[in-house]
Amino acid sequence: MQASVKWVDGDTFIGRSHSGHNVVFDAGADSAAPSPMEMVLMSAGCCSSVDVVSILKKAKQDVSDVTVELSAERADSAPRVFTKINLHFVVTGNNVSEKHLARAVQLSAEKYCSVALMLEKAVEITHSHEVVENSAK
Repeated sequence: MQASVKWVDGDTFIGRSHSGHNVVFDAGADSAAPSPMEMVLMSAGCCSSVDVVSILKKAKQDVSDVTVELSAERADSAPRVFTKINLHFVVTGNNVSEKHLARAVQLSAEKYCSVALMLEKAVEITHSHEVVENSAK
């Protein structure tokens, strides 16, 4: 895997993946885009969400929405690394099994999410989840 990052102006950079996708980063106080650390946090959430959605689909769960709410704590002084991250999954659907969701989150955390598995070598990562029933229309 390869990528490049090009400085644009001020504290703004554009990352370009080997597959040709561009992402804007901004580390400034008046940022116009996510900071590199925000991107790392969102990457962990996305990676794990991909797993959870896939596992729930394979379990034939009737899921209409999956959101992961991410919270993180950082060290007070440089380097301001993450010290704790929590991924809280909110899954909406019809009769979604809490047991299936718990298992999907566990499998992602322990086996599949390469981003979180890499980060957990230095960061305390926790997971939580809830099922929200679709409202009747």
